[in-house]
Amino acid sequence: MSGTGIADIVEPPPYAAVLANVAAALAEDLGRGDVTAALLPDGDDVAYLLCKQEAVIAGRPWFDACHRALDPDVHIDWRVHEGDHVRADTVLATLAGRSRALVSAERSALNFLQTLSGTATVTAAFVDAVRGTRTKILDTRKTLPGLRLAQKYAVRVGGGVNHRIGLYDAVMLKENHIRAFGSVTAAIRAARAAQPALPLIVEVETLAQLEEALREGCERILVDDFDADTRQEAVRIANGRIPLEVSGSVDLGRVRAIAEDGVDCISIGALTKHVQAIDLSMKLGPVPAQYGG
Repeated sequence: MSGTGIADIVEPPPYAAVLANVAAALAEDLGRGDVTAALLPDGDDVAYLLCKQEAVIAGRPWFDACHRALDPDVHIDWRVHEGDHVRADTVLATLAGRSRALVSAERSALNFLQTLSGTATVTAAFVDAVRGTRTKILDTRKTLPGLRLAQKYAVRVGGGVNHRIGLYDAVMLKENHIRAFGSVTAAIRAARAAQPALPLIVEVETLAQLEEALREGCERILVDDFDADTRQEAVRIANGRIPLEVSGSVDLGRVRAIAEDGVDCISIGALTKHVQAIDLSMKLGPVPAQYGG
């Protein structure tokens, strides 16, 4: 366990956004009320949160907010920091509060924590794969509906960098936009005239389009689905004048070789789209001796 305390460095989304995510999750799960939890005596109890596999932990604000929404007096004692790498069978936290509230909040709280930890874990694997190169790992807009800010936060916890948040905070000229304008040059000039204050990212499909984008100027050029030879030639032509980004079907097996070609960024939709949830469980009772209780 690394003990990085990355929460001190990576700011979560505004708390109002966290609460909105949690309210939606609890509303769809609880509906008119947890009819099974209502069978339990409403006394106090304790619980522990177990991570069953190696992972990078992300999502504590959402986990906490789920429990506090149902029991404002719940006590949650975290044993790990946000961004920590943990081994399998690590107790992440202990909880003390009302038994009904603990079990009613359990599923929603775990859904957030296992999903965001999954995003952070896979991001960290890609970041590790390109370590020592100049390349940054970026996310995309291919996020789970309603969880964009949460997942992009988890990418940062995993050591990645956020691409644009949505369609409003950067202009990104892609194949369809360039086709509509007739050329890269025309598209760039129209974008600069309409949104001069926003970052401009331009996707190119050929080296000739790359030359156009370099000549007209932008903040980043996306060389999408270039083969290795063309990608290396693009790096030579750009010569550091404008950062180059690679996207399209990048997996862990290929990412190091792409980075070593000298590109500045690699954007990977799988960080947030192909999420494999981390295996977590929450059990009522004290921590068993086998887990250090």
